[in-house]
Amino acid sequence: MSHPPHKDYDGAKLGMWLFLFTELLLFGGMFLLYAVYLKRYPHEFAAGGKQLNWIMGSANTVILLTSSLCVAMSVTAIQRDEPRRAVALVAGTIICAAGFMTVKYFEWSAKIGHGIYPGSAHLKAGAPGESVFFSLYYMTTGIHGLHVLIGGALLGWIASRVNTGTVNAREFILLENGALYWHLVDLIWIFIFPLYYLVL
Repeated sequence: MSHPPHKDYDGAKLGMWLFLFTELLLFGGMFLLYAVYLKRYPHEFAAGGKQLNWIMGSANTVILLTSSLCVAMSVTAIQRDEPRRAVALVAGTIICAAGFMTVKYFEWSAKIGHGIYPGSAHLKAGAPGESVFFSLYYMTTGIHGLHVLIGGALLGWIASRVNTGTVNAREFILLENGALYWHLVDLIWIFIFPLYYLVL
């Protein structure tokens, strides 16, 4: 596929990939921390994972996979000079992001309602490894949720640029980079889901 005649297409792509690399380092550090403590508290981590709602986790996995499909299709649509379709597909991605956060809200609310949150009396009374598991869970999913919110806002702004014609069939690097960021958000969740919800 030939690149559009963007005056700094390669620079914009390189900058985005470098940014995504720093994001991978951030989450990679958290996954490494998880691995260290999993080796130390395998039984407590397994017990903690059983307390998470895997149905909600699975639903959010499907939601994010759908959102990634929509944003990928939006890039194809803008390349084909179909701005209205591109905006509709980005809107679909944003709706999926809202759905993901809604599910996460109910999931967190249920856990907090049962007294399961960092520093709670319930966790202080339990095994140390269980407290570590949920501290990592809240930290990792919280930072990921923040990325979902940022990604949704970013895509909303990009959609407005498509509407004004700033992003078009010849200048679509902004949408392409936004899609790359969203794919990273999806990819990170693909690792979070089995590590926390399916841990044995």
